[in-house]
Amino acid sequence: MYKITQDFPKEEKYGLSSQIQRSAVSIPSNIAKGAGRNGGKEFKLFLSYSAGSSCELETQLIIAKELKYITENSATELILKVNDIQKMIYGLLKSIS
Repeated sequence: MYKITQDFPKEEKYGLSSQIQRSAVSIPSNIAKGAGRNGGKEFKLFLSYSAGSSCELETQLIIAKELKYITENSATELILKVNDIQKMIYGLLKSIS
């Protein structure tokens, strides 16, 4: 996501670029944080945070496409990857529930 946002307008440095980067980093960070906690209940909570961040990222990519910061093809490719990550998170949540 950092490479994608490099080409965004400079005025988006602290706006959409930053939000996309933070959401993307938040996904694995919350998984790691939850895995490091004691107990499955907290792990599930942080997995749900991670899922939420993936939904945020998906929305932000749609906005970037609508603003023409990324092409339709790039948006589609990235959103499909985010959807794969979402499936993995939801699968993990289901397996530990």
